[in-house]
Amino acid sequence: MHQSTFSLSKTLANSILTHLQMLYGDAAPDIFATLVEVLGAFAARHPKFLAARRSQNLSEKDSILITYGDQIQAPGEATLQTLADVLGEYLTGIISSVHLLPFFPYSSDDGFSVTDYLAVNPEMGTWENIHTLHKNFRLMFDAVINHISVKSDWFRAFLHGEPPYTDYFITVDPDTDLSSVTRPRTHPLLTPFETAAGKKYVWTTFSADQADLNYKNPAVLLDILNVLLTYVSHGADFIRLDAIGYLWKEVGTSCIHLPQTHAVIQLMRAVLDAVAPHVLLITETNVPHAENISYFGDGHNEAQLVYNFSLPPLILHTLHTADATALSRWAASLSTPGDEATYFNFIASHDGIGVMPAKGILTDAEIDALVQKTLAHGGLVSHKTNPDGSQSPYELNITLFDALSDPNGNEPQETQVARFMASQAMMLALAGVPGIYVHSLVGSHNNLIGVEETGRARTINREKWLRGELEGALANPGSVAAQVFRQYTHLLKHRAAHPAFHPHGGQEIIGGNPAIFALRRTAPDGGERVLCLHNVSAQAQTFSAPKNGGAPIFDFLNGETFAGDSIPLEPYQVRWLAASTRQ
Repeated sequence: MHQSTFSLSKTLANSILTHLQMLYGDAAPDIFATLVEVLGAFAARHPKFLAARRSQNLSEKDSILITYGDQIQAPGEATLQTLADVLGEYLTGIISSVHLLPFFPYSSDDGFSVTDYLAVNPEMGTWENIHTLHKNFRLMFDAVINHISVKSDWFRAFLHGEPPYTDYFITVDPDTDLSSVTRPRTHPLLTPFETAAGKKYVWTTFSADQADLNYKNPAVLLDILNVLLTYVSHGADFIRLDAIGYLWKEVGTSCIHLPQTHAVIQLMRAVLDAVAPHVLLITETNVPHAENISYFGDGHNEAQLVYNFSLPPLILHTLHTADATALSRWAASLSTPGDEATYFNFIASHDGIGVMPAKGILTDAEIDALVQKTLAHGGLVSHKTNPDGSQSPYELNITLFDALSDPNGNEPQETQVARFMASQAMMLALAGVPGIYVHSLVGSHNNLIGVEETGRARTINREKWLRGELEGALANPGSVAAQVFRQYTHLLKHRAAHPAFHPHGGQEIIGGNPAIFALRRTAPDGGERVLCLHNVSAQAQTFSAPKNGGAPIFDFLNGETFAGDSIPLEPYQVRWLAASTRQ
């Protein structure tokens, strides 16, 4: 009955079967048949998704807020409902989408050690609260599918020897040479567990509480595809593939970015294109730039968005040195393979600021300077273990506001806010979709008390708020929170009004003055051009604008018009300029 209402195109059928054959060989036809039944049943339950292809086109109006489901709290209320109420009141029409960090039951890692993929953490609320949030915003859900909590039912069944979970996890002889495996952490890769079959050493990439799933078992893949489809049914318009680069393991290799991992993502893309083509995949791979953009595939067959991980350390470097040379050179090299792929631009998130993506762009000395500045500003630095057993910096743990301005310094607040907003404006101006961490909307400071309580470096950037205190800060015009929020929403409103900021619009980096990060954005149809100028220094600067045929240009952020070709910028000032007819 289901298949009579669902037709899998020949192209997608061939794509799915080809990927299954690459992953599972002769077992592929049977897996394919099972998967087609699953897709047919899903399409029968949710026929509206098949008609949604063009409703998800990205535009200049798109921006994505990154937040925890319990970020804003009020006595006696489900935190997801409080979040929906506050975001609905303050950000409807300003932010288009919300990335909800894992809101599932979990055992550690602030949600990233999931115990049940298909449930909402009852301490946050219910699926109904998620649906309420979806009324005002498109939603991004986290698919934390490299690993699952060792407290999960799946892993407990594995320990007890209960089928089908006996082969859901990866066990390795502890004497095996795993020195070539890429390590994002410093703890041992294998963790011993007592099972019904004796002691087993389980692959745990990220912590002893997070057991990696065994995708060599097709039952795991089918279960995870069911998880993704469930997320779609509950309103996921974007699915973020967390730590996806580590998905497939082959002893003797680096176990990162393997061809099988790309095949799994491409299979997921084909599955979603078949039954929910409005849903976009976004890959989270905190690695050097060339490796990161491999997840675009050919531009049509893998992720529609990839995290632009090199941007955060480059923005920090630019503002610390008052020199946009490295940022400009890198930005000039950016490209995407077609108009179905774009960057997810961000410079702050729930994690720290990764330094690995700056490798090859900044020198070792420049990266070390970022590390030292972070420590000087009260932040922390997390490390990873290298193949030779040594350790090196992996990420900077600090709020972006404090990373840019010394919280113990004596700079005027106005200067600190201006510098911070310059960082955000650069991100917003670049081609792609901006991702805005909730703490960046209010210029949060380091949560040092939280670090003392949890003993985890990342807590420094994960402070939760009481609704009354947050709204009180926003109501105080002299607070950093109020000033940052007002200026941020001002930028977002103007960005959304100009087609030149379309994710697939043109982008030209303009050199000349290293203290100014300058770029020209052009609408996809060529009909509008915007000149974006960002003073990255504490000194006034002058930009020599290209001739505009004698026509004046208009700074639509503050209303100033310039008739000449010399444009002044105050310290850390941002100017977005277009033809004066925009008035």
